[in-house]
Amino acid sequence: MKLYDAPRTCSLSPHIVLHELALPFERIQVDNRTKKTADGRDFLTINPKGYVAALELDGGRVLTEGAVIVQYLADLRPERGLAPPAGGWERVRLQEWLNFVTCEIHAGLAPLFNSALPEAAREHFIERLQRRLDYLQPILVQRPYLMESGYSVADIYLFTVLRWCPLFAIDLNPWPALQRHQERIGERPAVRTALRAEAAS
Repeated sequence: MKLYDAPRTCSLSPHIVLHELALPFERIQVDNRTKKTADGRDFLTINPKGYVAALELDGGRVLTEGAVIVQYLADLRPERGLAPPAGGWERVRLQEWLNFVTCEIHAGLAPLFNSALPEAAREHFIERLQRRLDYLQPILVQRPYLMESGYSVADIYLFTVLRWCPLFAIDLNPWPALQRHQERIGERPAVRTALRAEAAS
C-alpha cells in the first residue's frame, strides 16, 4: 500500500492508523500547492480531487476520503479493535462519530486556513466550532474515548484535526476533557511514530 500525505493535514489520521495496525506501507509526500508527489508525479492523476489523503492499494486501486480510508484499514486487522465489525450497531455509531468529526470539526476548522477570510466569517466559524466542542466535553468527561467500546479510528481523526487549533489561537483550556483526550492519544507509540515521520519531512 501507498499512503499519499502531506504534513499538518488530515492525512495524519490514516498515517497513525497504519502504524497502530503495524501494516506495511510506503509513504509518499504530496506538495499541496504544486500537486506534485515527492517522486515527481502529478498527484491529480492519483486523486483528481487534488487533496490528501489517498491510499493506493496493491493492484492500483485508490481510496480517498479519510473516514473511509481509516475504516478500510481497521477492517484489515479487526483483532486490533480500531473499528467494530461491519454490519453491527456499534459500527454505525463509529460512522456517526466519523461523520461528526468530518462535518463539524474538520469542516469547521478548514475555512480558517483561508487568510483572506473576513474577520466576521472567521468569528462565525470559531463560535460554531466552540459549540461543537461544548458538545464533546461532557462525553469525554464520562469516558476516555468517543466510543463506549474504547479507542477507535474516530479518536485518531479527532486528535488529528484538533491539532490545528493552535494555528488559529483556539485554546482548548475551556474543554479540559478534550485536552486530556489529546494528551492521551498523543502519548501512544504509533502516534509518536507518525508525528516524528511528519516532523522529519
